Amino acid sequence: MPPIKIAIVGLGKIARDQHLPSLAANPSFDLIAIASPHNQLVGTPSYQDVETLLREAPSVEAVAVCTTPQARYEIARYALEHGRHVLLEKPPGATVSEVTALCELASKNRLCLFASWHSRHARAVEPARAWLAGRKIHAATITWKEDVRVWHPGQPWIWKAGGLGVFDPGINALSILTRIIPGVIRLKSGELLFPRNSETPIAANLELAGPHAMPIRVELDFRQTGPQVWDIEIQSDGGLLRLSKGGTEMSVDDAPVPVPATAEYPNLYAHFAQLIRTRGIDVDCAPLQLAADAFLCGRRIEVAPFVE
Repeated sequence: MPPIKIAIVGLGKIARDQHLPSLAANPSFDLIAIASPHNQLVGTPSYQDVETLLREAPSVEAVAVCTTPQARYEIARYALEHGRHVLLEKPPGATVSEVTALCELASKNRLCLFASWHSRHARAVEPARAWLAGRKIHAATITWKEDVRVWHPGQPWIWKAGGLGVFDPGINALSILTRIIPGVIRLKSGELLFPRNSETPIAANLELAGPHAMPIRVELDFRQTGPQVWDIEIQSDGGLLRLSKGGTEMSVDDAPVPVPATAEYPNLYAHFAQLIRTRGIDVDCAPLQLAADAFLCGRRIEVAPFVE
């Protein structure tokens, strides 16, 4: 089959670091255009916005929306209304209701919509899910700490309403958690630490409950210096499962478990290509819903202003 003609909307850091090389290495796709108000890609037609893109490059069949979360809904809605398949970077929208509306529109127009929780495509996630299947899970702990100055330098959008703050990385952990643990996970309580000069939190502590009231403790922090920490530990009747380094390494009772030598974004685009061929919809709002519930019910604590 001929490659799918795709465009990227929003040529920021994540698009350059992950989407461009993954598309270049995938023969199922042909990147033919870019839409980004502030950036261009040398050698590829670049436009200011999605409206101009689809008017000037009508052969585009799919778009990968890599903008800030606050802008994703309108872009995705326009693309779906004009017959294009859509991949959404995480989180798939600023609100759960936006994502629900996009699902309804994609279904109505028989188009593919993919909410691409990239951390679910980390190499150890599916092996961990398979290992946990059928086992009794007693408790889980998430420790997700990174330095915002390293990963989001000079990006004020993350501190604006809808930018998620520490939940921008933290939702990656929630996406893995809701993938590997079967059943509904709900928020019990939370504390969200807001810098006095920010509309989003810089740290959060959550208490979740899984099936049968299984306790899940979540610690998120954007102020980490030194080694970055992206760990999930799950206590089960089969031992202690640990996912480390964002879901790329797995161990049971401290013994390493071999996992496939794959990478997140190549896996993600392989799945997107398959979804397009079948006009499938793969959208799971569970991680976004947990983050939204934390904002809704978490206790707000004011802390010192954030200084870049």
